[in-house]
Amino acid sequence: MIHLLTGGARSGKSRLALTLAEAVEGPIDFIATAQAGDEDMAARIRQHQAERGPRYRSTEAPVELTASVLSLRPGGAIVVDCLTLWCANLIFAGLDDAEIGDRSAQLIEALRESARPTFVVTNEVGLGIVPADALSRRYRDLLGRMNQRFAATADRVTFLVAGLPVTLR
Repeated sequence: MIHLLTGGARSGKSRLALTLAEAVEGPIDFIATAQAGDEDMAARIRQHQAERGPRYRSTEAPVELTASVLSLRPGGAIVVDCLTLWCANLIFAGLDDAEIGDRSAQLIEALRESARPTFVVTNEVGLGIVPADALSRRYRDLLGRMNQRFAATADRVTFLVAGLPVTLR
């Protein structure tokens, strides 16, 4: 079961993903795609780590997300937080659009094969103005396509607005 949780920044996506994962028996594999590029981000990562309890087995996978999923031990739930940063990391790792599309398809397949309840967090970045530069437009478009691919295959899709979940599927 794959449950995609999407919405804007600070809409409550990650909190809901953790709450849902905690309702599953067994350990929770938390796969983080964030990288501490500056002190603010490092502080955010430390805060999030402190909020998770002893049931959590944390892995950092800024680029090799599929490999991380494939290496997990069985049992419990998986939380992937988040596709938004993973997409950016793939761009900055030099992957082209086709390679990023392939990576997202491989990740979906790996999550399906795991047969574990999985909660995937992503941002919806296409609700605002058209970005002014080519890199930002490329990012918005790639993440939008990645989100569409995940939403098309997810068993459940929830959009969060101001902390309120809206069930899409």
